[in-house]
Amino acid sequence: MSSMAIVTLTTDFGYSDGYVGAVKGVVLAIEPSAQVVDLCHGVIPYDLLDGAYILAQAYAYYPPGTIHVVVVDPGVGTARRAIVAHVGRHYFVAPDNGVLSLVYARESECTVYHATASHYFAAEVSSTFQGRDIFAPLAGWLAKGVEAEKFGEPITDFVRFALPKPRAEADGVHGVVLKSDRFGNVITNFTKQDLPQLAAADGAAPPFELTLGQAKITSLRASYGDAPPNQLFAVWGSAGFLEISANRGSALRLAAAERGAEAVFRAGS
Repeated sequence: MSSMAIVTLTTDFGYSDGYVGAVKGVVLAIEPSAQVVDLCHGVIPYDLLDGAYILAQAYAYYPPGTIHVVVVDPGVGTARRAIVAHVGRHYFVAPDNGVLSLVYARESECTVYHATASHYFAAEVSSTFQGRDIFAPLAGWLAKGVEAEKFGEPITDFVRFALPKPRAEADGVHGVVLKSDRFGNVITNFTKQDLPQLAAADGAAPPFELTLGQAKITSLRASYGDAPPNQLFAVWGSAGFLEISANRGSALRLAAAERGAEAVFRAGS
């Protein structure tokens, strides 16, 4: 792994401070040949679901053996555990707070280690910046070739949560908004398994109505550009969820539906 290991960083640090630079420096000081990649530093601060979703969108597109450092850590400095996980074909270094939940759900093979071997940490560990002092060093040593089991004992009680699942009720299938992206696309938790009426449709769907915030959506499109500007429509997004979008407009603004808002799907007659 030490020959050009790839280390990705997913954090809620943003770019206005030196936090990202410090984490990269620690990794490279331990393994100068590592290729450090910014996966995303725009996770909503302290938001574990947002971090889990963003990570799940991207990690699988990296080569086998990639090391993913994930620092969304509202419990920094508390008794929450540091973990190194070998999940599927990838490695993950993160706090044990559920931020890896969607990765766990997508992979059949998973071994998680409680990282207690403090001689792999920084000489002095800050209670407020353990991304630099614990997680970055662990990633650096992993990139250098230290085996994951050297960091601590395997555990089975690691923290994980499940995405909210749509539920069928008498008045339709009820789902929720998971998040919105920077383009204003509103991402629901509906998958094709939840809405078989729309699953096989390629932009032309049987009659339906989806109530979301202040809007009622009745159109499924094959792509973002396959609709008039600023008209709300549904589209199957790249992450496998049903999105509410507007061509060159913000569905978030038009529907006024923030994360957690209810979405109700009703099949037409």
